[in-house]
Amino acid sequence: MFKSTLSAIALIAAAATHAFAGDTPMSFDVAEDMSRFVFASAPVFDDGMPAYGNAFITQGYIYEDGTLDSGVEGTLPDGSPAFPDKVIGRWTCDGYFVGDGMRTQTGAVVITRQVFEFDNGDILINQGAELVDINVKAPRVITGGTGAFAGMSGEMTQVLLGMSDGYGVRLLIDVKPEEHASLSVDQFEFHED
Repeated sequence: MFKSTLSAIALIAAAATHAFAGDTPMSFDVAEDMSRFVFASAPVFDDGMPAYGNAFITQGYIYEDGTLDSGVEGTLPDGSPAFPDKVIGRWTCDGYFVGDGMRTQTGAVVITRQVFEFDNGDILINQGAELVDINVKAPRVITGGTGAFAGMSGEMTQVLLGMSDGYGVRLLIDVKPEEHASLSVDQFEFHED
């Protein structure tokens, strides 16, 4: 009976782990604020654009899923959000240019770490290649998080919806955590007194 009770507890804990979303979305949009994009002085091309190996950091806004559908811009020319009532957090991204730097025509253009800070306090961190190709899913690895994302691992996807006039990205993010039970009956030893 004790073992079956622990089995039930393990199943309940596993179900709670999968129902972690609460008020944290598992799909959302991102709009880069180009006034926050800064890249290293070298290496660059003759025109000053980032070349292979150039380091950068940038920030932007996390929006409700679907906000940036149909090619809508998510930032205004001054860097403020185009839809302030739909902003649900802040996005920070740092990394390095790969491929042919800012001149990359297809495939990976940067290798990055992204930090998604939601207004409810939850944080999600991931790493991976970002593609220059529009409307192509790119897998990214979930590397950490807090709140609803604490202990999460697995894969998420990113789709480049397009670029703003100033080269700012518009992204669709979909989080697909791996399913893990947080308790296992096999982890316990049982002794009868």
